[in-house]
Amino acid sequence: MTNLTPALQVKNLTKTYSNGFTALKNVNLTVPQGGFFALLGPNGAGKSTMIGIISSLFKPTEGSVKIFGTDLLQNPSVAKQYLGIVPQEFNFNQFEKVEDILINQAGYFGISAKESKPRAKKLLTALGLWDKRNNKARELSGGMKRRLMIARALIHKPRLLILDEPTAGVDIELRRSMWDFMQQINTEENTTIILTTHYLEEAEQLCRYIAILDHGEIRINTEMKDLLSKLSIETFVLDMAKPINEPIRIEGVTAVSQPDAQTLEVTLSEGESLNQVFTQLSAQGIEISSMRNKANRLEELFMRLVEQGIETEDSMAEAGL
Repeated sequence: MTNLTPALQVKNLTKTYSNGFTALKNVNLTVPQGGFFALLGPNGAGKSTMIGIISSLFKPTEGSVKIFGTDLLQNPSVAKQYLGIVPQEFNFNQFEKVEDILINQAGYFGISAKESKPRAKKLLTALGLWDKRNNKARELSGGMKRRLMIARALIHKPRLLILDEPTAGVDIELRRSMWDFMQQINTEENTTIILTTHYLEEAEQLCRYIAILDHGEIRINTEMKDLLSKLSIETFVLDMAKPINEPIRIEGVTAVSQPDAQTLEVTLSEGESLNQVFTQLSAQGIEISSMRNKANRLEELFMRLVEQGIETEDSMAEAGL
């Protein structure tokens, strides 16, 4: 895979708006073909600006963007053939029929209705919208509209798909079905996917690669497994078999809290063991009925990076990561 042309290559990308605000500062980013890539960052980090440049909504102040080796600024018509975008906002004609939205979108890429209709049926069926194909888009629920946005972005078979907060406001069951579908096209059609999301458990579960933007700069750019291996702190939720109304003390751990009479939260740093926790609880006659992680590992790490203002990958060590 390393010898293949990158799906996306961003070089020295800078964007300064007319009011003098610099949203992106000399950003460099390479997304390999066939990857499932997470682009994360707090609000105002520059994610929307970067996606706006990649989707040709506005031009960069400096730098270049190549999609499968084609320069977006020099040859936008070819570069955009490779690209599918699912933005945060619904931006289709609300009074148009569902199937027509896909057929007309395909037409923008020179695909005839005869060619696009089978593709539209396949996508709408996979996303649970085929029975709504003759409905006007305005009649769909919010979750259905999200799925319609994905189908529209995929109608011309793009090689690179960018999903900008695609499951915002979508219930858990629907989110899972959407991700099953995205994993399928990533695997079966080799579609490269870039995901921005505030649901960090999705990023941890789905993505092989991750970049973290903060204040317009790339702070972290690595494989997900390598980043998570640096996490040296974890919080466990312990459910007690019986309510305990008195404070529980556990020595030799980073932190202990009691959200309620039947729940303990224990935070362990590297070198601290759950065994010592259970030994001390047993000595106090406290039985634990179940245990789970409080948050996914990526969320814990991401929050610590943002809160501590990590500047570079090297400084992660200074923060105990």
